[in-house]
This record gives sequence, C-alpha cells and structure tokens, in this order.
Amino acid sequence: MRPVVKKSLLWIGGAIVLLLVLVVAASFLLDEPLRKRMEADLNNRLKGYTVRIARLDFHPFGFSLDLEDTTIFQNAHPEPAVAKIPNLTASVHWKALLFGKLVADFAIDNPIVHVDLRQFTQEAKDDVPMKDRGWQDALQAIYPLKINRFTIQNGDLTYADKGPFKPLRITRLDFIAENIRNVESAEGSYPSPVWVQGIVFDTGKIKIDGHADFLAEPHVTLKGGLQLQQITLDYFKPITERYQLSVQQGVLSSDAVIEYAREGTNIQIKQLTLDKLVADYIHVAAIAPTEKIAKEAGKATREHSNDPTLEVKVDRLQVRNSQLGYVNRAAKPAYHVFFSDANIDIENLSSHLKDGVARGRASGRFMGSGPSRIDVAFRPETKGPDFNLALSIEDTDMRKMNNLFRAYGNFDVVNGKFSFYSDLKVRQGKIDGYVKPLFHDMDVYDQRQDRDK
Repeated sequence: MRPVVKKSLLWIGGAIVLLLVLVVAASFLLDEPLRKRMEADLNNRLKGYTVRIARLDFHPFGFSLDLEDTTIFQNAHPEPAVAKIPNLTASVHWKALLFGKLVADFAIDNPIVHVDLRQFTQEAKDDVPMKDRGWQDALQAIYPLKINRFTIQNGDLTYADKGPFKPLRITRLDFIAENIRNVESAEGSYPSPVWVQGIVFDTGKIKIDGHADFLAEPHVTLKGGLQLQQITLDYFKPITERYQLSVQQGVLSSDAVIEYAREGTNIQIKQLTLDKLVADYIHVAAIAPTEKIAKEAGKATREHSNDPTLEVKVDRLQVRNSQLGYVNRAAKPAYHVFFSDANIDIENLSSHLKDGVARGRASGRFMGSGPSRIDVAFRPETKGPDFNLALSIEDTDMRKMNNLFRAYGNFDVVNGKFSFYSDLKVRQGKIDGYVKPLFHDMDVYDQRQDRDK
C-alpha cells in the first residue's frame, strides 16, 4: 500500500473514531438537559398529575432512549405515588421499516400502579375527564416518532379501598399491542393485534386476545376474547357494599367476546360460572323492601333493555353450591332470609327482546331447611318486567324464620313447618297467578304475654 493512501486511511479512521467519541460524549452531556426538558414538557401537558424522571439515557447509535425510575403523582393526593416505572424504553420500530414506515416501539418493564380510594374519588369528581388529562399527548411527547408497538412486562396494579378490606390486585401483567399506526395492513375495523394476561388476586387469571383500532374516532375500538379463571369475589366486597350487596365469598370464571365499537358495546358471554358464592342484598331504607326492589328493577329494565348501543347476552349462567340471601336491617328486629345449597342454571339471558326467551331453573334449601325449586322464563321489555315464575318451598323449619315473624307479627314459633307454592305471570303491568302459603304443626308463642316481665 502506498504511503499516501495508508496515511489517508489512517486520517479517515482516526476521524471516524474521534467522531464516534464525540457523539458518545455528547450523548452523555445531553442526557441531563434532555431529562429536564422532557420532565417539564410532560408536566405542561398533564392536568392534575406530576411526573418526576430520575434519569434519562440517550443512545445515539440506535436512536433510542431510556427513562429510569419515573414516578407519577396525583397533585391532590401525592402519597402514595400513582405509578412507579423503573424503566421505559423508546426506540425505532425496526420491523416497520420493512414496510416503509418510520415509527416507534415503546417498552415498559416492571411498572407498579397503586390507586387508593381518595385518589379514585378525586378522579371521579374532577371536572376534567380522564381522556382530557393529556396522557396520550404526554406519552407521545417522550419520543419524536409515532408509537406503533407498545408493550408492558410484569406489571403490578393495585386498588386499595378504605377499611380492613384486601386490596384489589393484578400481578405479572403482560400487555402487547402491535401495528398501532396500521403500517402492516390495509385499513380495517380492527387492524392492531392486542394481547393481555395477568394474575388476579394471587390465584385467578385474566386473558384478553383480540384486535383494536387505536386510530378510530371518537375513541379506540376493540374486539376480542376475554377469559377469567377462578377470580375470588370477596376482594370486591368494598365495592359491592356501596350497592348494598354483601359478597362474603365465591369464585367466578367466564369466557366472553367483547366488542367496543363506535356504534356501541356488545358483550357475548358464552359461559359465566359462580361457584360457592355467599352473597346478600342488604336493605337499609325506610320504605318497604318490595317497593324499593320494584323501583330499582323497573329503572334497570327501562335503562338497559333493548338499548341499541348496549347488547349483553349470556348463553349460559351457572351458580353452584351457593347461598343467596336478603337482609332487612330496617325491620325491628332485623332478619335474614336465604336459600342455601343453591344451584342455578339460566340459558339465553339477553338485554334484547330479539334474542328470545331466557329460561332458568334453580334449586336449594329455604333457610337451610325447606327443599325449594324455581322455574322461570323472562323477556327483556322496555315497559316493565315480563316473566313467568313457578316457585315451590316445602317443609321449612319455622323456627329458622322467627326474626321474620317477630318483625311483622310480634310473635315467634316454637315448632312448625312452612311451605309455599306460587305460579305467577307478569306482563304489561299485570300480574296473574296465585300464591299459596301453608303452615302445619305450629306451636306459636306471643311475646306480648311477657310484656310485664
């Protein structure tokens, strides 16, 4: 090799090495200014929340950056932090380059999200809805390219309510969304694959496998399968009690297809199973229990039956080995009526009349004593309840009903058997049928005879 050529190559090689050294050095010098600028930009976009970024690493050769130990606070209730993100990596989505698109790949590792009742209440009462708080703009501001792939690995989500209740928690949460910018296929209804799985309350599992359209207006649309396995229901106790429903125990499993579209929401549940459920409706109001139940049932019927924007259908609902009851705390004394050993099977349950008649069968023991059977057929109607009901209760030990007798008759029973038979048809505001209560072998005690003792 000629000396001149050799010398030129050495100069070129040295210049390249020097340039690389300068680029690397510059990236280190740029990290802190970029961190401060990005943190300020994110906080300017967000409403009601503050972001703190501990460290930013910019990698010039791969044109990627890492945000390390990012913390998000709600301004109204900064403790505990809403989210802690050990690492967020934003880079070029190299696969999309094969399709001639320059877009971004976002990856979040080991995020911890924690929301308590105070923070949730603040969010609910705030005048600015969640969709207008700037989360999407803030996420997009992290990296100059539009996001096309988004992943979360090993997430931990917790909701803590007040009181001694166990927190609602999902762990080992993995999330993958591909083709968000729709760069790999022609425009369609749901071009972006979405996959989610996680552990619910230590023993249950959740899985979502479907497709979405992240660019749809006015909101993201989604269609996919949802599977829930062995979800422990007592964790929901602080939430259900706000609706006067006490759930002491039970396990839920379900297999469904959910479509959240522009036109409305469609939920098709193939199988919904509740096993070993123990639940009570708690009545505390001063009005008559039957009046309150009738009002609530009528309101729910009018709001959701045959609503064109919401369709819910359950092919089969099963309740197995359960106890379902009613507690009236407004009565004196309070009383509790229930069916134990309850098994319920309902088919073709729908919110739309076009799906036809739903039919159900149930068996159990009234007050843990009287063998009982219920056969029902009902149709969703906008003008009011529409159902046929056949009920039989046989040879219930009346001593187990004493609080009920004391509340409404001021007496109790030393011995006796109670049976009840009914066949009712409710339609277009009319009730036809009969109710037949039967008592035998009764031995009654009147509390008034001891009023002077």
